[in-house]
Amino acid sequence: MNKPIFGSLGRNIQKLRMSKSLSLSQLAQDAGLAKSNLSRIEQGEGNPTLETIWRLAVQLGVPFGDLVATVESPLGENGVQVRLIDQGGDNPRVDVYWMSCAPNTIKQSEPHIAGTTETITLISGELLAGENNDLHHLSIGKAHTFAADVPHSYQTDDSWATLMVVITYVKNDSAIQTGVKQDNTKQDVSL
Repeated sequence: MNKPIFGSLGRNIQKLRMSKSLSLSQLAQDAGLAKSNLSRIEQGEGNPTLETIWRLAVQLGVPFGDLVATVESPLGENGVQVRLIDQGGDNPRVDVYWMSCAPNTIKQSEPHIAGTTETITLISGELLAGENNDLHHLSIGKAHTFAADVPHSYQTDDSWATLMVVITYVKNDSAIQTGVKQDNTKQDVSL
């Protein structure tokens, strides 16, 4: 990823952190990062992994999409690419992502915000996905919904897999306040 991508991500993180009156040290400690690493991320430097971005979203109490909403290029590493397609503004919040996994990928995901679920629909390839203790085999066109507030994973065989991921956050009576202006413009998806 290049600096303009990280610059947008960093500004979103910093804006949300400041709106919640969190110091750089406090957020870094809560997310298990070195303060210097978080500072570099906020400045558009560094190379945060998807898991690092997820940990920051969880600690900030916001959907992952709030951090990456203004990032137009796919994010990812180690054979996994993710791109936000659309983000709903209703309650509960729903984010939709396109995801691509390289052959022989095992992607372990940390728990998301409490009450979060994921529904994945396989577009191409084959995939084993779900909660770590309850993985389901998916074939093309099949969908699976699972709790995403526990460790979960995605595993491919010797072929590429592409999928749609719908993340539904728990309904919140006080609604999620993000402080980040959302751009709900749909992005093109190459299928």
